[in-house]
Amino acid sequence: MEFALRTPRELAAGEIPFPLPPATQAKELAKLSGTILLMASVFTMIIDGQLPGRFVWKDERCVAFLSINPLAPGHTLVVPREEVDHWIDLDPELTNHLTAVSQKIGQALDLGFNPKRIGLMIAGLEVPHTHLHVVPIVRMHDLDADAADLAPDPDDLDAAADRVRAALRTLGHPEVSD
Repeated sequence: MEFALRTPRELAAGEIPFPLPPATQAKELAKLSGTILLMASVFTMIIDGQLPGRFVWKDERCVAFLSINPLAPGHTLVVPREEVDHWIDLDPELTNHLTAVSQKIGQALDLGFNPKRIGLMIAGLEVPHTHLHVVPIVRMHDLDADAADLAPDPDDLDAAADRVRAALRTLGHPEVSD
């Protein structure tokens, strides 16, 4: 039997004859096809509901949820549903979509938090799944990952998510997610 290395998202992208979550589909396909299944990224597990997330946006191509280690209140991650490790490997149309969603999230952060600027950063060193950081900032140091809050109060995260959602609704975005 020939083996191939595939992520759950790669497997789930094919034709699936049964309605299951992507991670479950991938496991079933792996059993049938002799594929060695690589572990899903933590972001895929959040997207699939296997881990909790404070979602503020969902559409068919991406989601946005608050960072669990925020650089500032409202720090939001825009993440494609498709697992792509490095942003330079993204399909250009998906890159455009992620940027457009990040801009809308940034407008909501601007409305909800009134910072001096909204920072946008793609680093990708912490999780091997492309994600864009959209962060309310006052100065450049506010984008320093070493300044992240490693133990934020869950109530503060919930309140920040509520502010982002409210701002997205005010701006007329139906993709807002509770």
